[in-house]
Amino acid sequence: MDRTFEELVAEGAAVPTDGWDFSWFAGRATEERPKWGYARSAGERLARARAALDLQTGGGEVLDFALRQAAPARPTLLAATEGWPPNAARATALLAPHGAVVVAAQDTAPLPFADATFDLVLSRHPVTPDWPEIARVLRPGGTYFAQHVGPASAFELVEYFLGPQPEAVRAGRDPEREREGAEAAGLEVEELRTARLRMEFHDIAAVVHFLRKVIWMVPGFTVEAYEDRLRALHGEITATGPFVAHSTRQLFVARKPAADGAVA
Repeated sequence: MDRTFEELVAEGAAVPTDGWDFSWFAGRATEERPKWGYARSAGERLARARAALDLQTGGGEVLDFALRQAAPARPTLLAATEGWPPNAARATALLAPHGAVVVAAQDTAPLPFADATFDLVLSRHPVTPDWPEIARVLRPGGTYFAQHVGPASAFELVEYFLGPQPEAVRAGRDPEREREGAEAAGLEVEELRTARLRMEFHDIAAVVHFLRKVIWMVPGFTVEAYEDRLRALHGEITATGPFVAHSTRQLFVARKPAADGAVA
């Protein structure tokens, strides 16, 4: 049965946004995944690590999956950071059975760990990688393994609501600039891969929930502020089918050089 715009918008506005579990979108929105399989590969690395840190862990869902892939092996020291209190609480409950400590830390603050603490630092979709801090907490020979959001990700959707964006905004998160940042902090980038991935939104409820959950896409988004654009998009989806956008992702593998005479 067809549902009204008001019913769909109300549903999308009511879904909780804490954590990084996107299972609610099943049947309503899809996103192609990078071929490199970040979470699975993170699990393989966790199985070999002695001390590991997951930056900006969200609700801990990705780290939980990776640790289950690594089981029964896991690092002796395992920590994660998260800056949003509801997510930090969720991650604490989810990751405690793995022996992980979740530390409340703002994304822009220095990491609350001693120098050279971790041989593996992970992150999936960090807001902005703090390369000097990542390099500082890595042990010599240690690895940063992460999946970043790339430039102009989902900008078909962003610009539907905000209009054309300046080139400087579209070029943000450029992978080569991020490579330069990593190298300037003393890391050696061993692998950098990029992907452009198809997204489909099958109803306006999915659009509303997505923009409420991924808050940096349309800053300050509310249904009331963007009702006209939402109604127009609902009409387009109803008439012609899913709204198509494209996300961008980049895989980083960077290594902190081993100290002179040390074995990595």
